[in-house]
Amino acid sequence: MIHNDTYIEIYLETKKKICTCPNCNSKVTRVHDYRIQRIKDIPLFFKHTFIILKKRRYRCNACGKKFYEHIEFLPRYHRITNRLAMFVIYELSNEYSMTSVARKTNLSIDTIKRIFDNVSYSSPTNLPKIISIDEFKGNSGGSKYHCAIVDPVNHKILDIIKDRKEHILIDYFRKIKNRDSVTHFICDMWQPYIDLAKTYFKNAVIVIDKFHYIRQVIWAVEAVRKRIQRELSIKLRKYFKRSKKLILKRYGLLDTDSKLALQVMFSYNSELAIAHTLKEKLLSIIDASPSSNEARVLLKDWIKLAQNSGINELKRCANTYIRYFNEICNSFDIPYTNACIEGFNNKIKVIKRIAFGYRNFDRFRNRILHCCNK
Repeated sequence: MIHNDTYIEIYLETKKKICTCPNCNSKVTRVHDYRIQRIKDIPLFFKHTFIILKKRRYRCNACGKKFYEHIEFLPRYHRITNRLAMFVIYELSNEYSMTSVARKTNLSIDTIKRIFDNVSYSSPTNLPKIISIDEFKGNSGGSKYHCAIVDPVNHKILDIIKDRKEHILIDYFRKIKNRDSVTHFICDMWQPYIDLAKTYFKNAVIVIDKFHYIRQVIWAVEAVRKRIQRELSIKLRKYFKRSKKLILKRYGLLDTDSKLALQVMFSYNSELAIAHTLKEKLLSIIDASPSSNEARVLLKDWIKLAQNSGINELKRCANTYIRYFNEICNSFDIPYTNACIEGFNNKIKVIKRIAFGYRNFDRFRNRILHCCNK
């Protein structure tokens, strides 16, 4: 063995054994010659490692065929060991770029890609009873958005669909065998998802994720703040902008000084106070976690207050709630949300960013499933 500052060389020779001729299946013991082969192995002590293998070539006495001995850790025509290939696949299950893995293992990026392309995840033909669906920006395979289907109970990505276009989703879900056994379909406020669920998951209860309909109220309050601060002087405008977190944060979590600062902002315009009050009222309804029947009554009262507030931003929010009223109320009956899928989306963004994007959708899909479903 040679141990240098930059690399390690291990000299290896296997034991002589009886081989079978690949041509006539005769037993062969005669060695024709030897060959020295330099093979890459997993790094040791953070250094590149090479195995200097002395390979035997046998000669069959019956038919004259010459062939190399079979080596378990080295496939035919390969210059890297099996465990190095497995090490590459393991490293790619973490949020590492292919370039960094190539640098670590002393391989080229093309070799890393070829090794990882052997990893394949098939699409499911059956779905669990509760599924979540959401899109994320991908820019691979000619599609701007991809869709992720997640099992929120077991926190597992089931599959990645190439596009969120309706005809692609229809072609995908037509292949699912147990569509009638899906009991809950969780999605955001994108109408094609709801239309798809009504058509292909007839027994499923459609649920709008809490994060998405709460966000509508947050956006409405922010829109009111921005509209009001544009009408103020430059000094007050900066004050309103720097204090926006006071409006968005839960009132019960603010300290005394923050509450006083918030009251100062309300003194300049009553509409901001009304919007903040309605936001807190909606969050208190959600915190109470009533059943869907109780939530219907409470949400109807809240919608009336928003419509009668005289604030256009809240009126638009109320109209959105009316449009998806049944799906929003269904969210109070189950403890599952799209929080799991939003977490996966953040991890997908990391995978995409460290690679500076993916052009090949199949490789991008396999990398997501490989990293997120360890």
